Amino acid sequence: MTVDFSPDPSVAELAQRTARFIRETVLPLEKQHKGVVHTEAVRLELQRAAKEAGVFAPHVTAELGGHGLDMRGRAAVFEEAGYSLLGPLALNIAAPDEGNMHLLEAVATPEQRERYLRPLAAGDIRSCFAMTEPAPGAGSDPNALTTRAERVPGGWRIDGRKWFITGADGAGFAIVMARTSGAPGDRGGSTMFLVDSDNPGMKTVRHIETLDESLFGGHIELLFDGCVVPEDAVLGEVDEGFRYAQVRLGPARMTHCMRWLGIARHAQDIAVARAAERELFGSRLADLGMVQQMIADNEIDIAATRGLILRACWELDQGGSAAQSTSIAKTFSAEAIWRVVDRSLQICGSLGVSGDALLGRFLREVRPFRIYDGPSETHRWAIARRVVRRYETGAGSQGGKGDAA
Repeated sequence: MTVDFSPDPSVAELAQRTARFIRETVLPLEKQHKGVVHTEAVRLELQRAAKEAGVFAPHVTAELGGHGLDMRGRAAVFEEAGYSLLGPLALNIAAPDEGNMHLLEAVATPEQRERYLRPLAAGDIRSCFAMTEPAPGAGSDPNALTTRAERVPGGWRIDGRKWFITGADGAGFAIVMARTSGAPGDRGGSTMFLVDSDNPGMKTVRHIETLDESLFGGHIELLFDGCVVPEDAVLGEVDEGFRYAQVRLGPARMTHCMRWLGIARHAQDIAVARAAERELFGSRLADLGMVQQMIADNEIDIAATRGLILRACWELDQGGSAAQSTSIAKTFSAEAIWRVVDRSLQICGSLGVSGDALLGRFLREVRPFRIYDGPSETHRWAIARRVVRRYETGAGSQGGKGDAA
């Protein structure tokens, strides 16, 4: 089967328009706000501009106001949007909303689509995805899920504690993972629930102070205490939450990689511009061998990251799980992007450390990606386990095909 990574002409044109929109409209605001905004006024301003430019919500269907891009199409456009920390917010493709839209399109009932997906895709509301829990609850191991949901007359009662729930501050609703059968450590037995933000049983405990600050709505600790929801709040089928999570997981990992790849390119551009202009000891930085090596290594990491993302996206577009390819791409991308930003800061010297360039902010933002969406160590364990299992079953080398999780 032929693998073609080149985007369709319409996708390439949309990516070019996105790049122009980011540079002309978003980057000035990014510079003004130092890459971090948490006000609805700025979010709405950015999203109105994206709608006017025709680049808003490219991932959702035309019925929802988007362009219906497949995963390979998203790779081209999301990378351009990610060139600015505020770009994904402007296009309404930031985490966790983008992943939640993907999930709702695949799983929600027609009534749930109208109530939650349509306003989310339009940018009228935001959302969050509440799975991660404080130890010993669910984190890298989702089977450790401790939050429980019990049937009550007319619906369900959810009790438990969640933390690192990105975007929860100001979200219109949460998609909540709760255990409906079995015990912590058991495989399966979880259910997804749609919980409105005004539910008195869902309470904000605190904002968690973190290294990164650019994700809109922060990282929040939530308490579910007698949180009663109606029967129609169940997303999908009871006890099938982990299966539905796989619908969201692989694509969401890849879209994270796409967006951060844009930041890596931005960091490289800042560094190359500095190296071409700055003179030391009678020559430009760009003419010094050590700087040339860092610039070249950045280009290698950027190209390799893009290639792995596209390979995984191609597998996802073919309908496979792409579990091995997405794990490989996520692990490499998170570490390569960090290396690119770190080298870029080093090339810029004191400018890189200062607030005059955004490289310090980029560095703080990309570092947690080696933990979010699965730590590199967890992915390496899963990658190795699949390889050994393939050997034991006599399948041999499959070249990274979509192995089961």
